[in-house]
Amino acid sequence: MTPTAKILVIDDDTAITELMSMLLKTFGFEVLTTNIGEEGIRLAREANPNVILLDLMMPDLDGWQVCKAIRQTSTVPILILSAINDPRMVASVLDVGADDFLVKPVPSGVLVANIKKLIRRNTGALDVSKLKKTTPFIQTNNQPLLS
Repeated sequence: MTPTAKILVIDDDTAITELMSMLLKTFGFEVLTTNIGEEGIRLAREANPNVILLDLMMPDLDGWQVCKAIRQTSTVPILILSAINDPRMVASVLDVGADDFLVKPVPSGVLVANIKKLIRRNTGALDVSKLKKTTPFIQTNNQPLLS
C-alpha cells in the first residue's frame, strides 16, 4: 500500500492556506502549507510533495517565479489556483512549467478531482483506498451538462 499523497499549498493568504489544509485533510491528503514563495521553493525540494497548489499573486516572489524555480529541480505537478481569469496569464504560467490552472473559487470536488488526476499522471497510480471519495454529480433534469 502506498503512503498518503502529500500536497504542498503555497499562497500568501493565510486564510486560504488554512482552509485548503482543512479541506484536503478531510479527503485524506497530507498537507504542507506556506505563505512565503521562497519557503515554498525550499519545501518543494525537501518535502517531496506529490502535487503543489500555487497562487500567482504573492508579494515576495510571484507564482511565475516560484514555478520557474521549482521546475529547475523538480517535475512535481504544479496546479495554479488564481482569481485571475485572463487567458494570457494562464498561457504564460503554463509556459513556465505549471501543469494546470483553476480559477478561484474552485468547488472542492473539482479541486480534489484535479489533484487526483495530476497524481495519477505523475505516478501512474493513486491509492484511492487512502482518500475519501468526492460526491458524485447527479444530473436531475434532461438538460445537457455543457451548453
